[in-house]
Amino acid sequence: MFWYRNLIKVSTATKPKSPITTNLLLTSLSHFSTANQAPVAAESSGLGPTKPNEKPRVVVLGSGWAGCRLMKGLDPKLYDIVCVSPRNHMVFTPLLASTCVGTLEFRSVAEPIARIQPSISSAPGSYFFLANSTGVDTESHEVHCETVTDGADTLDPWKFKISYDKLIIASGAQASTFGIHGVKEHAIFLREVHHAQEIRRKLLLNLMLSDVPGISEEEKRRLLHCVVVGGGPTGVEFSGELSDFIRRDVHQRYTHVKDYIHVTLIEANEILSSFDDRLRRYAIKQLTKSGVHLVRGIVKDVKPQNLVLSDGSEVPYGLLVWSTGVGPSPFVNSLGFPKSPGGRIGIDEWLRVPSVQDVFSIGDCSGFLESTGKPVLPALAQVAERQGKYLANLLNKIGKDGGGHANSAKDIDFGDPFEYKHLGSMATVGRFKALVDLRQSKEAKGISLAGFVSWFIWRSAYLTRVVSWRNRFYVAINWLTTFVFGRDISRI
Repeated sequence: MFWYRNLIKVSTATKPKSPITTNLLLTSLSHFSTANQAPVAAESSGLGPTKPNEKPRVVVLGSGWAGCRLMKGLDPKLYDIVCVSPRNHMVFTPLLASTCVGTLEFRSVAEPIARIQPSISSAPGSYFFLANSTGVDTESHEVHCETVTDGADTLDPWKFKISYDKLIIASGAQASTFGIHGVKEHAIFLREVHHAQEIRRKLLLNLMLSDVPGISEEEKRRLLHCVVVGGGPTGVEFSGELSDFIRRDVHQRYTHVKDYIHVTLIEANEILSSFDDRLRRYAIKQLTKSGVHLVRGIVKDVKPQNLVLSDGSEVPYGLLVWSTGVGPSPFVNSLGFPKSPGGRIGIDEWLRVPSVQDVFSIGDCSGFLESTGKPVLPALAQVAERQGKYLANLLNKIGKDGGGHANSAKDIDFGDPFEYKHLGSMATVGRFKALVDLRQSKEAKGISLAGFVSWFIWRSAYLTRVVSWRNRFYVAINWLTTFVFGRDISRI
């Protein structure tokens, strides 16, 4: 029993935890309890103001193209960086449509924020909080936040505040429904990874259900009718990917229902309206050749199994994807800042919110005020990325000049204002075909290409724009395996 006597010695030598340590532990863990009890009051309900001898704190709201490019360019030696977002990754949106049909895996288009700015997970004063922003108090330089929960049976939301020295609102925009009844309830948007996962699961479920004995011909055609509303780049690219999936994979693996599945693209005006007329005609030709039915019409109502157009005709569907542009989110609408045309947060030439101190806004949630004389820029990834890069350099300059802390940058020269130069647009239409329009505007002259060469340029350009070498490797391998073995049709 030698080992037993040694165990007794060790247990008696161990000192009991002090009451202070025990109380602190219980206080820290109390708000994680699922019991319906009042939370224990904590001494601090968030991050307080920084002291003069500490690094100033930059708070970034959002983890999209603008916010992530900003965090990547910020100097962690000058600032503590705090990011507040309901997702802990950036989505490479140009390739999101490819994940819906198994061309790419979902992780290939998701880049963790900790890889974009390593100090978020390593520096003592830098943090990432999985939360939504609920308000901004510009007088006290505070952001009000609420943690993200996952379902009704999980933790209750935890509210807290973060003091900032510089605040960057890059919370993005939400899908625009134009107030049409039933869109939010029955349509699926294509802006996040979970949207792509939902589309994929719904598509594969309908394919398998349609093969069940006893399903009527009419119901089988409805289940396998995929309707895309919105003829912009996202809607066209998803329609092209879906038609490729049908031709190359469904026809081989679902031979019993291959003649029932089809795709309809509904657009109120012209598809790809920002592209050259010649490229638009080419896209229409290729989509039609791929089996996509193009319909010009305005959706008036969306029901559980069909949608109603303005002419009264009804279109049955099994899968409805909504891609009609974006509009301001409820959070942006709730802010009392001056708004630009379209309801975005109004900014000046240096991307500042001019009515308050130390607040900037970039990305889809912001737009130039009419007083600047500049047009509101389109909600594009390249606009957001360029704004994030510019603002990171500007904040680094302010920090080096001693203006990093709150209310200390009033007399600092900000330098040259932000200027945007459009680099062109690209879109794939399926069947190894794509469009490349390098004009700076629709009226300007420039290079425009279509066909296989454009498709190669499209893939090469986006492969180089993927944020990390890890994800570039993932994307390249996914493309190769899809080409050799076909798309993965597992419903997981």
